Amino acid sequence: MDFSVSPKMQTIIGMINEFVDKELIPLEAEFISHDFRDMLPVLKEKQAMVKKMELWAPNFPQDVGGMGLSLLEHGLVSEALGRSPLGHYVFWCQAPDAGNVELLHMFGTPEQKEQYLRPLVEGKIRSCFSMTEVDMPGSNPVMMETTAVKDGDDYVINGHKWYTTAADGSDFAIVMAVTNPDAPTYLQASMIIVPTNTPGFNLVRNIPVMGHEGSDYASHGEILYQSCRVPQKNLLGPEGHGFVLAQERLGPGRIHHCMRWLGICKRSFDLMCARANFRVIRPDGATLGSTQIVRQWIADSAAEIEAARLLVLKAAWEIDNVGAKDARDHISMIKYLVANTMNNVIDRALQVHGGLGMTDDTVLAYFYRHERAARIYDGADEVHKMSLAKRILKTYEGKIVK
Repeated sequence: MDFSVSPKMQTIIGMINEFVDKELIPLEAEFISHDFRDMLPVLKEKQAMVKKMELWAPNFPQDVGGMGLSLLEHGLVSEALGRSPLGHYVFWCQAPDAGNVELLHMFGTPEQKEQYLRPLVEGKIRSCFSMTEVDMPGSNPVMMETTAVKDGDDYVINGHKWYTTAADGSDFAIVMAVTNPDAPTYLQASMIIVPTNTPGFNLVRNIPVMGHEGSDYASHGEILYQSCRVPQKNLLGPEGHGFVLAQERLGPGRIHHCMRWLGICKRSFDLMCARANFRVIRPDGATLGSTQIVRQWIADSAAEIEAARLLVLKAAWEIDNVGAKDARDHISMIKYLVANTMNNVIDRALQVHGGLGMTDDTVLAYFYRHERAARIYDGADEVHKMSLAKRILKTYEGKIVK
């Protein structure tokens, strides 16, 4: 198991870090205080720069216009980009588009790839993924009320979704809906491509998250599907295999998330250490960094970040080399371990900043608002822990340990 970084990747990561420092971090104050849609012109300028640097779409396959990095390589990229909330969007490897590209590349028909995949990778359009439902438990995704009923050559979709990230401004959604209600539980739902200009696709609102509604890519939509009719050729993959496809998406997706979270950890840690050295707390010139508790926070954070990082790299290596199924224990571990590590580090950094940390004068308050959800989406902490423990206990059945 080799986590060494090749000369090629060292160069790429160096270029990305320099770009984030010089081009993106200076935009963050405007990003935090302004409507995201107002930022689009300047962000498109930055995206054009990324394309000239030949760093566009790092995790997407080369045959559709990406860099074709392995999951482990992209993990390193995602960590570097995660230092800024703008990183992934500007380099065009943001969720949910990243997962939708993977689905379309693996399971799309030639027509679907030409109509949706290619322009998505090129950055000409955006997409969203519509799965979570208002009245159904996200911790048990097979409980789903949205239906897609065949009528002639079409599907007619009815249902109520929310937390459909980036629906505002998207050109199409990949929707999870029950197509085969009489089939076994995990073979009832399908994924269907729905252009967002289809009659019956109704974006009700962008959901306020801790007081911030957001717009365009930086938003989470509530959607009503009301007799939304699309042709059956828009089915993605085999009918009834929606959950099978979702598992293909979620394993790599969790690596993307976790490495991005580690980038957030690194940025928060840097801010915490710099503030601890700078903030004078006594007339004799003593700083926050001279206090025992702050030093403990810094030491704990450094160790926790490094431990989490190594486990994520191991999981990414396993997915690349033995597949997501054999890596599922480590995929479960990193989901809750890294999410909690990130939230702890952000909280400590904010505490060290005191009143300044509560303002939007640093990026910490933004991280605090928006990254708490990491312990909920893509499987709540408790669900991953229960599933992992169940699998571990099964390996001990019938064993007597002395």
